[in-house]
Amino acid sequence: MVTKALKIALCVALSGTAAFATESGKIASRAQKSIKAGNFAKGYSQLERALVASRKEADLNSETRIFIAMGQIRTMSLDFELADSLLNVIHDDGLDRSTKAMLIKSKVTLKNATEKFNEAVSLCESVSEEELDKLADELQGSFYSECAIAYAGAHREDKAKQALKMVDKRLDDDTGIYYWTEARTRDLLGQDDADKFYHKAESESVKSNTPYMTASILYHRAKLMSKTNPAVAKDLLRRCKTSFELMGLPNNTKRCAE
Repeated sequence: MVTKALKIALCVALSGTAAFATESGKIASRAQKSIKAGNFAKGYSQLERALVASRKEADLNSETRIFIAMGQIRTMSLDFELADSLLNVIHDDGLDRSTKAMLIKSKVTLKNATEKFNEAVSLCESVSEEELDKLADELQGSFYSECAIAYAGAHREDKAKQALKMVDKRLDDDTGIYYWTEARTRDLLGQDDADKFYHKAESESVKSNTPYMTASILYHRAKLMSKTNPAVAKDLLRRCKTSFELMGLPNNTKRCAE
């Protein structure tokens, strides 16, 4: 179950390398643009090249952020075992505060995607609020979004609501993350109005031209509506399948076809 926060976290991870006029930074910047446009195979290949360049530059934080981005893409493409192996190859010794937080957030995302919500909660609670306060707002918002979903999946409603409030404080509404996070938390908590927030998140995703997230929202809307409105659910899955197919993501395509 991939979240819109993942997209922002991917941009955050890559921006740490792209901010410098290095070979790895330039390649990582191109990868970020490819992935945002839905060109996953091209973007992943560019990240592999960026990884080699970062090792040549002997920049540990850049290398780690590229590994994180690669793990995030594998999570997005539902290649969970490979995502896990990429994230677990990273050692946090010597990493800066932001890169460590990105690594933990990416592991939370993977746990959420595989519905291991209690494990995701444990990872969330391994980072204190004081540590989070020292991070950039965008990274904080992304972190709290994943943790809100983890708490909801673990049926800890009060904690989910607290984390959701932090998403609202740390991120602008035009990112769509707040609506997405509220939709996922309400869905996981079994609340009746989740689709209203899914629909708003879908609208924001279309406006920001992020096809991967739009297709992901369609999938979750279809799952939610499969019992109450099968005809609408079928149409949502059709759109989801077509979008993922055109992005070259076979696992996601197959899931929408089931």
